Order: sequence, then C-alpha cells, then structure tokens
Amino acid sequence: MSTTTKGTAGYDRRRGLQAFDDTKAGVKGLVDASVTTIPPIFHHPPDSLATSSTATIPVIDLSGRRSEVVGEVRAATETVGFFQVVNHGVPADLLAEMLASVRRFHESPAEAKTPHYTRDLARKVRFNSNFDLFQSPAANWRDTLFCQALPDPPEPEELPTAVRGVLLEYGDAVRQLAVRVLELVSEAMGLAPDRLEKMGCADGLSVVSNYYPPCPQPHLTLGTSRHSDPAFLTVLLQDDMAGLQVLVDDDGEKRAVWADVPPVPGALVINVGDLLQLVSNGRLKSVEHRVVANRSRDRARISVAAFFNADLRQTTAVYGPIEEQVTSSAPPLYRSITVEEFLSHYDGKGLDGRPALDHFLLP
Repeated sequence: MSTTTKGTAGYDRRRGLQAFDDTKAGVKGLVDASVTTIPPIFHHPPDSLATSSTATIPVIDLSGRRSEVVGEVRAATETVGFFQVVNHGVPADLLAEMLASVRRFHESPAEAKTPHYTRDLARKVRFNSNFDLFQSPAANWRDTLFCQALPDPPEPEELPTAVRGVLLEYGDAVRQLAVRVLELVSEAMGLAPDRLEKMGCADGLSVVSNYYPPCPQPHLTLGTSRHSDPAFLTVLLQDDMAGLQVLVDDDGEKRAVWADVPPVPGALVINVGDLLQLVSNGRLKSVEHRVVANRSRDRARISVAAFFNADLRQTTAVYGPIEEQVTSSAPPLYRSITVEEFLSHYDGKGLDGRPALDHFLLP
C-alpha cells in the first residue's frame, strides 16, 4: 500500500504516519494515551498473520566437545539458520542489566526520550518507532533505541542515561561471543577458524534495543514484520516473554510454517544474516523471521539484537561468494557487492516482505 493512499473512508495514510512520527513518543505514547483501537497505519493484512508451528529451534551448549559443537552449528546454519546457545560466556548479570536498562529507557518520561528521537542516519544513537515507517506497507507495534557501537562507538554523553553504564560493555561482551561463533561457522564450512573474522564480519556492531508494548488489538498487527537480517551474524537477547517466530519447512505440513523461538533462561539466540548467506554462496541460510504483537495486558516485551557487520567506513570492501564455496556443481549465486550497497537497498525498501538478497542474484 502506498503511504499516500487514502482508504475507502477517506483515511490519508501519509498524514497518519506523519502525525504519529511528529509525536516523537512512539508506540509507547499511544499506550500511555490508553488507546483501545490501534491506528490504521498499524493494520497488517490477515495473510501475514498465519498461525505458528510446533517445530523447534536447536539449543547448542558451547561448552561441549568442539567437534560436536561444530557439527551442531553446521546442521543449524545450513537448515533453519537459527539456534540458541548456552554456556556462552556472557555473564548472567550483564544480560539482566542490559534488559533492565532498555526497559528503564523506554519506560522513562517522554521528556527524557524525545531528545534522542530522530531519523537522521548520521547519528550514532537514535530513538524512533519503525526505522522504515514511511516505506513499509504497515507499521509495527514496536519502539527502538539504536546504537552504532563499533567500530567507532559514541561518546558516553551521546547515550541516554538509562543505558549509559551498560550498553557498550554489553556490546563488547557479545562481540567476543560473535567471534567465537564465527570461528565455529568457519570450521563448519571447512575453512580456517579465523577466516570469517579476518574478512571483517564482526568489525561493525549495531545494538538495536526493541520495546514491544502491550497491544490492544494484537490480531491486527505485528511487533516486527517478516524479514531476514542485513548483517553477517545476529546475537539476540530476549526476555522471558515469547514472541519471536522463524519461518521453517515443516515436513508434516508440507509447507513453510512459523516456529516459535521460546525464551531459554540464560540463552542467547544466534542467526545467520543475509551477508553470511551471500559469502557462503547460499550454503548457510538467512531465514525470515518475525515478532508477533504483544498480547500481554500490562507488560512490555524487551529484546536486544546485536547485528555484526563489516566496518561501514571501509566502503570499498567487496563481498561475494567465498572461493572455496564455489564449484562446478555450485556456481556463484550472487554478484559481489559492498556492504554499503546492500544496506542502501535493504533500508530503501523497508520490511516489505521481499527477500533483500534476491536483488543481488546472478542471472
């Protein structure tokens, strides 16, 4: 649907989007205003809200025998593209404080959040609702605090007070985990353990802290539309509320279905991003996923996604299928691109239901 389209009742979608954005209060502002019906800008078509499956996502114990862990990582990354990790080395108190700090920020008074509300991509720290508000067919019931944490982190005073003491520490900790996981993935692909790290797959880090308030009409909208991630690797911290779903092939259903990723105490969720699928020549799967709207009556859901990417300042670096992943029986699927080119396409189209990688397929 075009953002300028007027509905049958004369509803001006573009004006509705702008009016919502102008409040600088996000979805939390609507909840604080005690809305009982969600605005039309948040309405999703019914076919995008299909029910979920009973399929399960693997849980991998990183303290296990390395050869077995590599095998589990290989199986997960080549099929569902998602797995949870336990015994990952990130302290439990740091996980808890990261979640608590995100809640503190989003639930602080509006005057504490408004100075950070922006759509200026040049700012390293940005608070807004729906990065693709004016591009996507329907808005999501979600607010976000974004921080470009690496390679050039913001000054402490650029961060909101609520997260200032923990966000960058958390980013450093999950980067150590990401490097460890990339080593396992490299080995799973038959490469030297440090191959992906040396390619710069974890040189850049964006920490995206999402707040999903209770929704009065959760059957009409989503917390996050279906999408795959514009990164090499994602490390996700979720609280104890369910909501994340992954699109998987269900042999019983003979079709793709939504599988829940239930919170596991102390675990972190790992998933393959689009750029890792590209450099693996399609061997590793960047799988579409979504977040359903929060059905709780009184409690928001929190998640913190750490997106690992190349150093975006190195705009001349080009990524294509790794030489060892290309054979006569597995010709290159994608053309070589810069990360900047990929992100420009991804951000420009928004979460519109179309896989971003399809744009870069070779004829």
